[in-house]
Amino acid sequence: MDQATRDALRTDGTVLIRDCLDEQQLAECRAAFDWAVANPGPAAFQIFQGSVHQTHNDNANPLAKERLDALMPSLPFGELLADLWDSEHVWYFAEEVFLKAGGKTGRSPWHQDTSYLPWGGEHWANAWITFEPLPQHNALEIVRGSHHGPLHNGTTFTNPDDPTEPLWRDEVLPRLPNIEVERDADPAAFDIVSFASEPGDVLLVHPGSLHGGAPVDTGCPERHTIVFRFFGDDAVFRPLPERGNRHYARNGVLFCEEMAKLQPGDAFRSPVFKQLV
Repeated sequence: MDQATRDALRTDGTVLIRDCLDEQQLAECRAAFDWAVANPGPAAFQIFQGSVHQTHNDNANPLAKERLDALMPSLPFGELLADLWDSEHVWYFAEEVFLKAGGKTGRSPWHQDTSYLPWGGEHWANAWITFEPLPQHNALEIVRGSHHGPLHNGTTFTNPDDPTEPLWRDEVLPRLPNIEVERDADPAAFDIVSFASEPGDVLLVHPGSLHGGAPVDTGCPERHTIVFRFFGDDAVFRPLPERGNRHYARNGVLFCEEMAKLQPGDAFRSPVFKQLV
């Protein structure tokens, strides 16, 4: 990778890697996506509850772990992220899948993934892989540089009338800004970036970035996306309010004894996560 690409990921929190996956790698990722939709895990849910359109979201499906761990060495992300981060090591964390179909499912609310998972440090990346050509209008949007800003409260994802409805009502995390309302009033209120993409391109996003959107409409009636999450040497454990640690609670899908022992600022490490480099 050239220095401009490294700088973009570090400062902007996002960069699009063109032609990152070859035809075989893309087909393997699509097979993993199709399997995940057909075999949902305990965290699967319908993104827009009650919608007449087809939607599906699943996160860190334990049924998929062995399959995806085996897939990772055939993909370029270990060496790619080691280069971009200047990290000696890279680990694979878990996946998330998104399905939107039917031509009209609207935007996903703005949020930060780090409001839901106990992640700190620079070396985190979500690799977004979409299997359709995406016009810029239908792509994920990111507030440039927001991964270096404050950590906001999470959204509940359940209130269409208030996309900033806080996940934790009695905590000190600041409430999410209502980005859609504020950008309508002042288009320059936020420095928002998005990318048109083709199959084989991969969008890298730091999970601390404010991001949202990626709607489907009549011009782009469906979107099938799998996201692989990775971390490197500068990844630390940053605890969240106890009620927000649902993935790491003892009944959570990512619970393991090593994670339960981590203290604030400890290196984010566990043998449960596959090391790629």
